[in-house]
Order: sequence, then structure tokens, then C-alpha cells
Amino acid sequence: MFTHRTPEPSADRTPSASAAPWYRRRTALACAGLVMAGSLALAAPLAAAASTGSAAATTVAASLPSSPGTGSSPYGSYGSHGSRYGGSSSTGGSTQTLASTADSSEATGVVIIETSLGYEDAQAAGTGMVLTADGLVLTNNHVVEGSTEISVTVAATGQTYTATVVGTDSTNDVALLQLQGASGLQTVTIDDDAEAVGDAVTAVGNAEGGGVLMAADGRITELDSTVTTSSDGLTAGETLDGMIEFAADVVSGDSGGALLDDEGEVVGMTTAASSGSVTTVAYAVPIEDALTIADQILEGTETDGVTIGYPAFLGVQVARVPAGYRYGGSATAGALIAGAIDGTPAAAAGLTAGDTITAIDGTAIADADALTAALGTSEPGATVTLTWIDASGASHSAAVTLVAGPAA
Repeated sequence: MFTHRTPEPSADRTPSASAAPWYRRRTALACAGLVMAGSLALAAPLAAAASTGSAAATTVAASLPSSPGTGSSPYGSYGSHGSRYGGSSSTGGSTQTLASTADSSEATGVVIIETSLGYEDAQAAGTGMVLTADGLVLTNNHVVEGSTEISVTVAATGQTYTATVVGTDSTNDVALLQLQGASGLQTVTIDDDAEAVGDAVTAVGNAEGGGVLMAADGRITELDSTVTTSSDGLTAGETLDGMIEFAADVVSGDSGGALLDDEGEVVGMTTAASSGSVTTVAYAVPIEDALTIADQILEGTETDGVTIGYPAFLGVQVARVPAGYRYGGSATAGALIAGAIDGTPAAAAGLTAGDTITAIDGTAIADADALTAALGTSEPGATVTLTWIDASGASHSAAVTLVAGPAA
């Protein structure tokens, strides 16, 4: 579908300070094929990821950083990067070039993404790249994850579109969107050369969710790099392989943006970065890898990591506890519910905190992961029969029609 070169054999989600730092809080929401286990996006800055030029994996702290958002966080504000808009940096004497406003050529085909996370009472922002004139947009999965509404603004024209999710890949952090009613859009230009360590690059993105595209110049420091996040509370660590590592002033909101070579062609999609170090080390998904996933999504091919469209949604908050635990002391195998989201099928069915889902359509549910697996093949609009035990030990059963959930 998309023209791109074959991958070479060798080859931000990062919080930052701004005038009003943005955060969003995630809750555990059970979807068909998706349980978002109570991680705090932007809860803590990434640890410094030194650029050593070695092939060893880089490990960063907390979860992979998400796009900036508004919401609550018990951790307060973080100031590992200086605000770009004040003209100064608080990075402790870094000689790294600060980002500047992107020019028209750098901004071509790059869009600003804003999302609402309706079930979390939060907003977020990020970046994307236009692939087709009729509005297919490539971005990171974490930019749209959990969103219930997505708006996309073409930076060059100021035109704003409503976007829907064509599909997402949570494993490789890729998402494909479709702008509604779009036509005649300018697209990004895809690189047709092999990149090399030392090449000059520019990361273009919606820095700090400011609504203005910024361009951060730097150089590639490693190819085929691996970045790993350590676990943070209920959030499991993630590993991204085959990444382009580069040194540039990348901050939150740049996620999903274009990494350009010196010809202005896209070589990668900015995805993660270090924070709190003198020199920011950033990571991009090679564009050929991202486009391969986009092709798979367009073909409608689902895998363990790839979700086509929106997942079916039940709307329970899942408590991560030892197997068999139940409020009240006695043991019950199943998925313990911490709460039901207002306005969802779970709430309509009468599920509340302390209930334990024990079966779906007669199939026993051992834990929260089993609940996700049982719902994973369902589509929005499907009706399933839930069986659960409440905190007093009474058994209940109800037919529940699943709805379209937030982006996976």
C-alpha cells in the first residue's frame, strides 16, 4: 500500500516542564482484548539513557512516556527539560541545540493530534504524519491509547478534522487514523535511502502539546537499538526493538512526529526519549517498520498486538490482586472488580466494586487476564452472558451488550 524501502539488516513520551505541566491518570478499564492496568502515564520522568554507541539495550525508568495530557497526578510537576517557549533551558549546561519553530518544509505533512480520554476525564496531545491525500495518518499507539475522541489539525493550514482509529499495534507502538472528510492533503515524503550513524536528523512535533510544530536538530547515534522500560507499580515494562537512537531536544508531545533526514524525508517516527540528563537521547521507530504495520492494519489482519478499529468494551476497573482474593476475606477464583465505569455495560448490569466475574458465556474466568482473553474475540455490539459473585457471596448472571471502547 505504502511505498517504502526494505529494512536494513544492521542498521516521548517523555514528561517535561512547561508553564502548566500536563498529566493524565490511567485507570484499569476492561475491554474486549484490552485491560488497561492502572498505570500512571507521565507519572515520572524517564531515566537518563546514555548514548554509548553499543548494541546493548537501554533501560529507562517507569512506563514508556505518553503524550502530554491534562488530569490528576499524585507526583506533582517535573522539570527535567526547560520550557521551550521561555527561550532558555534548565538541562544543566547542555550544548544540545534547543528546538525552534518548524519551517514550512519541515511542517509539510505533519499534524497536531489532540485527544479526549472520556473515561479518565483527561486530555492528551501528540503528533502524526499524513500518509495519503485523503487523510490516513500515522502516529504512535500511546498518543491515542484510551482516547474516546480524536481531533487532528493540519499545521500548515489550520484545518481541523475528526479522526477515527483504523487500527493500533500496542506491541510496536504504532497507530493508523483516518481523518473524516479530508481530501487534497499534503503528505510527508518517505525516505528511500539507508540512514547511518552520524547522519543529521530533525525531529518535528507538537512539543509539550503547545499546538505549534517545533523542530529539534540532532544526529543519529545508533541503529537497530533496543529501549526497555522498567515496570512501575501495576504497569509492566515494555521493550521496543530495532529503533533509531538519536540525540536531539525531544520532549513530550513530539511522540508520533516525523524524524527527518537532511533531505527532509521521513526516516522514523519519534517515540521515546530520556529525561533528566544533560543530553536527551531519543528513539524513533524506523519508518519502513511503521509502514509495514500500517499495511497490516489496512489489510485488516489482527494479531495479539494489532487491533483493527475499536475494541469491544465492558467497562469494569480490574483490581490486580492475588488469585482467589475477594473483599470480605473468602477466596473466589475470577476477575476481582474495583469498580464499574458510569455509562458502560458493566454499570448497567449492576456490577460494583468487590464483585468477582467468574464466567463469560459459561467459560470459567480465573483472573483479570482470563477476562481479557475471553472478551478478546468479541466485537462491539456483541452480547455476552456475565456470571459474577458479589462481596456477600451471592451469585448473579446477566446478558450484556458490549459497546465500542476507547482506542486500544
